[in-house]
Parts: sequence; C-alpha cells; structure tokens
Amino acid sequence: MSQPTITFDEPVVRGEQSIASVTLRRPKSGELRGLSMIDLVKLEVDAMHELLPRITMPPLTKPEVEGLSPADMFKLSTEVANFFLPKESAASPLA
Repeated sequence: MSQPTITFDEPVVRGEQSIASVTLRRPKSGELRGLSMIDLVKLEVDAMHELLPRITMPPLTKPEVEGLSPADMFKLSTEVANFFLPKESAASPLA
C-alpha cells in the first residue's frame, strides 16, 4: 500500500510556515501502543489525536492535529482506517 498524501482544505499554520498537505505512513504495532484499533477504525477523534502525530510527514504536533478542521480530520481519519484493511480487501473492488 502506498503512502497517501492528504491535501488540507485549511492549511496548518506553524509560525510563518503553512503546511498544505501531509503524507501518512502505515503505523507499526509499536506506534499503536496505548490505542484501541477498534477506536481507530471507528474514527474516534481522541484516538486519532494520539496517532496522527506519530505517522504524519511532516510531523504534526498534537495541538496542530486538535486544531484541524472537521473535514481535514475526516480525510486523515478515513485514510488511517484504510491501513487496517487486509491487502485482499483493499485490492478487491467493492460490490
């Protein structure tokens, strides 16, 4: 699975820098420590607030993730949920 790049509707502003997009990398099991995979698949916001700073490139801070617009948070969260699909499910078209 490739590493998806998400373009924000509302860029993250860090000082004078504007972050318009981030790339997500598939988390390793150690990066899931302290989190429930069920909560991540259910797109639970608190779980995403913990995980996203661990897997975004460039790395977003937790306060930056907490400040995302709902639309941008949803785009990131749905991509994270896709990481939990088995390769067979991700490769087969939906019926």
